[in-house]
Parts: sequence; C-alpha cells; structure tokens
Amino acid sequence: MTDEIDYAIQHGITFKGAPKDKPEEKIRTKARKRTYKTGTHSSAAARHKAEIRQRVKKRKSQKH
Repeated sequence: MTDEIDYAIQHGITFKGAPKDKPEEKIRTKARKRTYKTGTHSSAAARHKAEIRQRVKKRKSQKH
C-alpha cells in the first residue's frame, strides 16, 4: 500500500476519461429507414403513410 502512495507522489496521478465511441448513424426503427418512409418496400401500411405524407406536402398551407 505504501509503495503505491510513494509511486503516486513521485510520478503523479493521471486521470483518463472514458474511451470515446465513434459517432455512428444508427437506425433504430423501421420508420427512419428511407425505404420505409417512401413506401417502396412491400408493407401496405408504409405505402399508405407515404401517400399521406405526399398529400400533406402538397397542401397549400404546407408550401412556403
């Protein structure tokens, strides 16, 4: 125990932060995938939601 204290006094203590992870683009749900958003895969619900999104985009109130 005293050896560790002596070593710390002579050489100092260095505190290292946690290793930083690389920022990755993670897609957690199907709803964030491009194919699901555009309705190009075989889900009828996705196609229906994509149609609704297109109709909302075309509304006069949504255009600037």
